[in-house]
Amino acid sequence: MEYSMDERCRRMVEECLAIKDIKNPIRIFRKIATKNFIRIHGPEHHILDGACFLTAFYNAGGKIDLQAGLERIVTEGQKMPGATCGLWGVCGSVTSVGAALAFIDGTGPLTTDASWGNHMQFTAKALQRMSETGGPRCCKRDAFISLTVAIEYAKEQYGILLEMEDITCGFSAKNAQCIKERCPYYPKRGA
Repeated sequence: MEYSMDERCRRMVEECLAIKDIKNPIRIFRKIATKNFIRIHGPEHHILDGACFLTAFYNAGGKIDLQAGLERIVTEGQKMPGATCGLWGVCGSVTSVGAALAFIDGTGPLTTDASWGNHMQFTAKALQRMSETGGPRCCKRDAFISLTVAIEYAKEQYGILLEMEDITCGFSAKNAQCIKERCPYYPKRGA
Protein backbone atom coordinates (compact mmCIF):
# COMPACT_ATOMS: atom_id res chain seq x y z
CA MET A 1 0.00 0.00 0.00
CA GLU A 2 1.27 3.46 -0.87
CA TYR A 3 0.58 6.13 1.72
CA SER A 4 0.09 9.83 1.05
CA MET A 5 2.38 12.23 2.89
CA ASP A 6 -0.58 13.43 4.95
CA GLU A 7 -1.30 9.83 6.00
CA ARG A 8 2.37 9.25 6.84
CA CYS A 9 2.37 12.39 8.99
CA ARG A 10 -0.85 11.46 10.78
CA ARG A 11 0.48 8.01 11.57
CA MET A 12 3.86 9.35 12.78
CA VAL A 13 2.10 11.72 15.19
CA GLU A 14 -0.17 8.94 16.46
CA GLU A 15 2.81 6.64 17.02
CA CYS A 16 4.74 9.32 18.92
CA LEU A 17 1.78 10.21 21.13
CA ALA A 18 1.33 6.53 22.02
CA ILE A 19 4.92 6.21 23.31
CA LYS A 20 4.87 7.23 26.94
CA ASP A 21 7.89 5.58 28.53
CA ILE A 22 10.83 5.69 26.10
CA LYS A 23 13.44 8.40 26.72
CA ASN A 24 15.72 7.31 23.90
CA PRO A 25 15.01 9.08 20.59
CA ILE A 26 16.93 6.45 18.62
CA ARG A 27 14.82 3.65 20.08
CA ILE A 28 11.67 5.64 19.25
CA PHE A 29 13.00 6.21 15.74
CA ARG A 30 13.67 2.48 15.25
CA LYS A 31 10.22 1.60 16.52
CA ILE A 32 8.50 3.93 14.04
CA ALA A 33 10.94 3.70 11.11
CA THR A 34 10.24 -0.02 10.78
CA LYS A 35 6.52 0.62 10.15
CA ASN A 36 5.24 0.07 6.62
CA PHE A 37 4.32 3.75 6.16
CA ILE A 38 7.97 4.87 6.49
CA ARG A 39 10.12 4.37 3.39
CA ILE A 40 13.85 3.65 3.51
CA HIS A 41 14.47 7.18 2.16
CA GLY A 42 12.09 10.09 1.85
CA PRO A 43 10.90 13.44 3.12
CA GLU A 44 9.00 11.77 5.95
CA HIS A 45 12.37 11.84 7.75
CA HIS A 46 12.13 15.64 7.69
CA ILE A 47 9.33 15.10 10.20
CA LEU A 48 9.98 11.75 11.86
CA ASP A 49 13.43 12.54 13.23
CA GLY A 50 12.43 15.74 15.04
CA ALA A 51 9.22 14.08 16.22
CA CYS A 52 11.21 11.22 17.80
CA PHE A 53 13.47 13.72 19.53
CA LEU A 54 10.51 15.74 20.86
CA THR A 55 8.83 12.58 22.11
CA ALA A 56 11.91 11.41 24.00
CA PHE A 57 12.48 14.94 25.34
CA TYR A 58 8.90 15.08 26.64
CA ASN A 59 9.12 11.57 28.14
CA ALA A 60 12.34 12.56 29.94
CA GLY A 61 10.63 15.49 31.65
CA GLY A 62 10.90 18.25 29.06
CA LYS A 63 8.17 20.81 29.74
CA ILE A 64 6.51 21.06 26.32
CA ASP A 65 3.10 20.52 24.79
CA LEU A 66 3.97 17.38 22.83
CA GLN A 67 0.86 17.45 20.61
CA ALA A 68 1.55 21.08 19.61
CA GLY A 69 5.22 20.30 19.05
CA LEU A 70 4.48 17.36 16.79
CA GLU A 71 2.01 19.44 14.79
CA ARG A 72 4.68 22.12 14.38
CA ILE A 73 7.24 19.56 13.20
CA VAL A 74 4.74 18.30 10.61
CA THR A 75 4.08 21.84 9.37
CA GLU A 76 7.76 22.77 9.17
CA GLY A 77 8.94 19.42 7.80
CA GLN A 78 6.46 19.42 4.94
CA LYS A 79 7.96 22.67 3.63
CA MET A 80 11.22 20.92 2.76
CA PRO A 81 11.26 18.72 -0.34
CA GLY A 82 13.04 15.40 -0.56
CA ALA A 83 16.65 15.15 -1.76
CA THR A 84 17.76 18.33 -0.01
CA CYS A 85 20.92 16.57 1.14
CA GLY A 86 22.20 16.36 -2.41
CA LEU A 87 20.43 19.31 -3.96
CA TRP A 88 20.70 21.93 -1.18
CA GLY A 89 23.59 20.65 0.93
CA VAL A 90 21.56 20.25 4.10
CA CYS A 91 20.03 17.12 5.59
CA GLY A 92 16.32 17.05 6.38
CA SER A 93 16.98 15.03 9.54
CA VAL A 94 19.07 17.85 10.95
CA THR A 95 16.49 20.47 10.01
CA SER A 96 13.77 18.34 11.59
CA VAL A 97 15.60 18.22 14.91
CA GLY A 98 16.42 21.94 14.49
CA ALA A 99 12.68 22.63 14.16
CA ALA A 100 12.13 20.63 17.36
CA LEU A 101 14.70 22.78 19.16
CA ALA A 102 13.03 25.94 17.86
CA PHE A 103 9.72 24.68 19.23
CA ILE A 104 11.23 23.86 22.63
CA ASP A 105 12.83 27.31 22.95
CA GLY A 106 10.18 29.34 21.12
CA THR A 107 12.85 30.49 18.70
CA GLY A 108 12.08 32.32 15.47
CA PRO A 109 13.99 34.30 12.87
CA LEU A 110 13.98 37.46 15.02
CA THR A 111 14.99 35.80 18.28
CA THR A 112 17.76 37.70 20.05
CA ASP A 113 18.58 35.27 22.87
CA ALA A 114 21.26 32.57 22.72
CA SER A 115 18.89 29.89 21.40
CA TRP A 116 19.15 31.20 17.83
CA GLY A 117 22.92 30.68 17.75
CA ASN A 118 22.78 27.50 19.82
CA HIS A 119 20.50 25.88 17.26
CA MET A 120 22.91 26.87 14.49
CA GLN A 121 25.72 25.23 16.47
CA PHE A 122 23.65 22.05 16.75
CA THR A 123 22.99 21.92 13.01
CA ALA A 124 26.61 22.72 12.19
CA LYS A 125 27.85 19.92 14.46
CA ALA A 126 25.39 17.36 13.09
CA LEU A 127 26.12 18.29 9.48
CA GLN A 128 29.87 18.14 10.17
CA ARG A 129 29.52 14.57 11.46
CA MET A 130 27.47 13.62 8.41
CA SER A 131 30.00 15.18 6.05
CA GLU A 132 32.78 13.07 7.57
CA THR A 133 30.88 9.89 6.64
CA GLY A 134 30.00 11.08 3.15
CA GLY A 135 27.25 10.08 0.76
CA PRO A 136 25.18 9.00 -0.93
CA ARG A 137 22.18 9.75 1.20
CA CYS A 138 20.95 7.35 3.81
CA CYS A 139 18.03 8.69 5.79
CA LYS A 140 18.52 6.09 8.52
CA ARG A 141 22.27 6.77 8.99
CA ASP A 142 21.62 10.50 9.00
CA ALA A 143 18.86 10.08 11.59
CA PHE A 144 21.24 8.16 13.85
CA ILE A 145 23.80 10.94 13.52
CA SER A 146 21.44 13.86 14.08
CA LEU A 147 19.70 12.16 17.01
CA THR A 148 23.04 11.31 18.64
CA VAL A 149 24.09 14.97 18.42
CA ALA A 150 20.63 15.97 19.73
CA ILE A 151 21.06 13.72 22.77
CA GLU A 152 24.32 15.54 23.55
CA TYR A 153 22.64 18.90 22.96
CA ALA A 154 19.70 18.12 25.29
CA LYS A 155 22.11 17.32 28.12
CA GLU A 156 24.28 20.41 27.54
CA GLN A 157 21.52 22.96 26.94
CA TYR A 158 18.56 21.70 28.97
CA GLY A 159 20.01 19.30 31.52
CA ILE A 160 17.67 16.63 30.09
CA LEU A 161 19.26 13.20 30.07
CA LEU A 162 18.02 11.24 27.10
CA GLU A 163 18.99 7.61 26.92
CA MET A 164 21.56 6.48 24.37
CA GLU A 165 22.57 3.09 23.05
CA ASP A 166 25.17 1.56 20.80
CA ILE A 167 23.80 1.79 17.30
CA THR A 168 23.91 -1.00 14.76
CA CYS A 169 21.86 -0.41 11.63
CA GLY A 170 19.04 -2.80 10.92
CA PHE A 171 18.14 -1.18 7.60
CA SER A 172 21.24 -1.78 5.43
CA ALA A 173 19.81 -4.77 3.56
CA LYS A 174 16.91 -2.60 2.35
CA ASN A 175 19.12 0.27 1.18
CA ALA A 176 20.44 -0.15 -2.36
CA GLN A 177 22.84 2.79 -1.78
CA CYS A 178 24.25 1.53 1.54
CA ILE A 179 27.91 2.50 1.87
CA LYS A 180 28.48 -0.61 3.98
CA GLU A 181 31.81 -0.59 5.87
CA ARG A 182 32.16 3.20 5.42
CA CYS A 183 29.07 3.65 7.59
CA PRO A 184 29.71 3.83 11.35
CA TYR A 185 26.52 1.82 11.95
CA TYR A 186 26.95 -0.95 9.41
CA PRO A 187 26.37 -4.29 11.16
CA LYS A 188 29.36 -6.07 9.62
CA ARG A 189 31.80 -3.19 10.08
CA GLY A 190 35.20 -4.45 11.18
CA ALA A 191 34.06 -8.08 10.99
